[in-house]
Amino acid sequence: MDNVYAIIPVNQFAHAKTRLSPFLSPKEREHLLKAMLKDITNALKPVVDKIVIISKDEDVLSFARELELETIVENDNSNLNKALKQAMKWCRTKTRKVIILPSDIPLIGKTNIELLIKQSKKLDFIIVPSKGGGTNTIIMKPLAIDMKFEGFSFEKHVNEAYKKNLNPMVHDSFFMALDVNTPEDLGEIMLHGNGTETKTYLESLGITVESMHGHERLKVIR
Repeated sequence: MDNVYAIIPVNQFAHAKTRLSPFLSPKEREHLLKAMLKDITNALKPVVDKIVIISKDEDVLSFARELELETIVENDNSNLNKALKQAMKWCRTKTRKVIILPSDIPLIGKTNIELLIKQSKKLDFIIVPSKGGGTNTIIMKPLAIDMKFEGFSFEKHVNEAYKKNLNPMVHDSFFMALDVNTPEDLGEIMLHGNGTETKTYLESLGITVESMHGHERLKVIR
């Protein structure tokens, strides 16, 4: 049995990052998601045994196969939490631990993800919060807790871990907490994302960032 499988749920390309419209066109948002997936999988491939993409979208699954990733067709009438449960059921006889991540944390390669994976072999439950009270990473045994994504999921997941007599370790990371949803998030990628596919793509769109001294910390321009 292998040690760690990564599970990444991915929505339809056509619905990618709608909060970034009208700053980016639908096709640009699709290419942005593809760039972010490349960054995430490039960071994970050296440190996990397999990367699994679960999605309803055949275009997403086809792209994942181009990246030489494992794919699972998400069940009908599903949602994010059900999709993760489906993926973990597929994984549970194959791996000791899973690392669950979103598809929009392209700065993960700036972290010491290898150290986090190594720590997971000795710890029951590792969780990385996102900004705003969400959850950006969980490492645990498959199906160790019920998934509680949507809303302020970080506290919900920690509480679920305690209910299962697990000892959650919180790993606070700026780079892993940065999920891309707003133009300001794109500005953070421009500032911190040197060497990433995501920053290269944003540069190709003519996007730049300026420092601000008022209510907003930075201004994203194209």
